[in-house]
Amino acid sequence: MHTGRPADGRLTRELLDGLAEAVVAIDPAGVVTLVNATAAELLPELVPGVGLAACAVPALAQAARDDADTFETEHHGRRLHGLRRGLAGERRVWYVRDVTEERARTDALLAERSRTAFLAQAGSRLGLSLHREQTLRAAVTLPVPYLADAAVVVHRPPPPAEDEPHWVRYAAGDSDPATGVAGWPTVKSVPALVEALDGDLTEPSPWPDAEPADLAELLPAGFGRSGTVLISPMPGAGGPAGALILARRPGRTGFDKREIALAREFAGRAGAALAAAELYGEQTHLARVLQNSLLPPRLPRLPGVTLAGGYRAAGDSLRIGGDFYDLFPTPGGGLFALGDVCGKGVGAAVLTGRVRQSLQTLRLVEQRPRELMELLNRALLDAPGAAERAQFTTILLGTLSREPDGGLLVRVAGGGHPAPLVVRAGGGIDTVRVGGMPVGALTAARFAEAEVRLAPGDLLLAYTDGVTEARGGPAEPAMFGDDRLRQALAAAAGLPPAALVDRVLQLVDEWLGGHPHDDIAMLAVAAA
Repeated sequence: MHTGRPADGRLTRELLDGLAEAVVAIDPAGVVTLVNATAAELLPELVPGVGLAACAVPALAQAARDDADTFETEHHGRRLHGLRRGLAGERRVWYVRDVTEERARTDALLAERSRTAFLAQAGSRLGLSLHREQTLRAAVTLPVPYLADAAVVVHRPPPPAEDEPHWVRYAAGDSDPATGVAGWPTVKSVPALVEALDGDLTEPSPWPDAEPADLAELLPAGFGRSGTVLISPMPGAGGPAGALILARRPGRTGFDKREIALAREFAGRAGAALAAAELYGEQTHLARVLQNSLLPPRLPRLPGVTLAGGYRAAGDSLRIGGDFYDLFPTPGGGLFALGDVCGKGVGAAVLTGRVRQSLQTLRLVEQRPRELMELLNRALLDAPGAAERAQFTTILLGTLSREPDGGLLVRVAGGGHPAPLVVRAGGGIDTVRVGGMPVGALTAARFAEAEVRLAPGDLLLAYTDGVTEARGGPAEPAMFGDDRLRQALAAAAGLPPAALVDRVLQLVDEWLGGHPHDDIAMLAVAAA
């Protein structure tokens, strides 16, 4: 930097002191020969005449001893990055930058990306779980080890379990979460835990120096007085879903404000997921009860009678719909019903249940098919809200009576339903024409009745219009139709009821080819 003129030296010095970087020049022996103003501020230990390899800046001294070209260190609360360059005559210069703000911005960006990734993963895992136990497992495994060394969810189990709080815990190194029951004395001894379980939504705060006895039942061994605990409420839709406890082992730094906010947000998402899982569980239980009450029953055995039923719901995941069949034993044989409620899905299934329950009661006072249908019509029209619902059903009601020669006498009343078919042993197909009007539609509805005799080997098939109106086929969608049904029955003549019903269902399924369809129900009756 020598120019031969003092003015030039002063100018050079002014230029060096104006740089934002620290400049430290050393001679071939490694002795500091020059420092600018920034170097004097960032590295006050360096003055001309100091040997760099033994200076009081450890990272820079180590770089000098290792003949390294870079170093990075924390010095006087600032983050410094140094770069060495060669000069003429084996002299060298270190340029040292203050990268504190730069590193802080980078760290903040990385932290935000990490936070976003964590919440995205948590949202995905929690959102995919609709079962309470799976949601609890996700709530304790996701924060470990990202937010804590151990996580515990304290919650109240759904009825009919005991009211004692339960806990689920997962710690780093565990293969699976552990579970247990926490006594109320333990829960009440832990500051902020009772408040969190009661839905206190105050800002969660770290709880240092926890007494080991307070958490002995909740935390694994090794989380003692010098550990840090953070308790966050888990709010649900209808009230508190539980409390999330995050614990860090001794030696790990405590929770900062950013981590507290992240823990609160995670606890909120976990609480919402747990509440959703509990609601789903309740709905699933109710749906299962509804399903069990509305699915076609197991047909009872009748002396001298062979029976079989077939059922397909219209794509409803609960397998319930508006078509139904039923059979009630009577002293002389049996009373059967097969019907089709208007609509499909859960709404139709509710009316199906009402019709079946009405038949269960009315058959005790009337078992003649046409008279029973008239009573049913009156009962459905008198039901509360019947006019607003405007729902009705088509139905067949019939009695089965054994005859001395082994045959069956069938009396059938029709309420606007497709006529049942009789498959004769020789392959002939007869229609039992009953007609009638739908049940539950009109107070003055008229119903008809017919009588048919089944000889040994004959079979009567009652079915809903979901069979003949099934749309499919190899070309343009077309209905399965009456003709195909008759051909299928003629080809199956002589088969027992169960085999014939299975055959018809198979043909209809093949015809549909996976297309949507209406509810389907069938009931086949033959003399044993």
